[in-house]
Amino acid sequence: MPKSAKPDELPLLIEAKSAGDFANVNKRRKEEAVKVNQLRQTYGKNVRFVLFLCGYFDSGYLGYEAAEGIDWVWEHRIDDLEQFGL
Repeated sequence: MPKSAKPDELPLLIEAKSAGDFANVNKRRKEEAVKVNQLRQTYGKNVRFVLFLCGYFDSGYLGYEAAEGIDWVWEHRIDDLEQFGL
């Protein structure tokens, strides 16, 4: 939960993703978009969903996720989670 969360606020949802090459992630990039859209339909538009990325993710993958309103944090920049109030 963010430090300033209100009692009725949802937690920040973080999904860890690891990829050993670019090909596999581009085949599966729609999965996160479907997941976040289902979460928003169920819990409302204020659902915050972030990817925690390790490995190989190219600009095509990142652009697709950004277009769906999904943000990400790289494993080597874990301090960036502070931007989400953690």
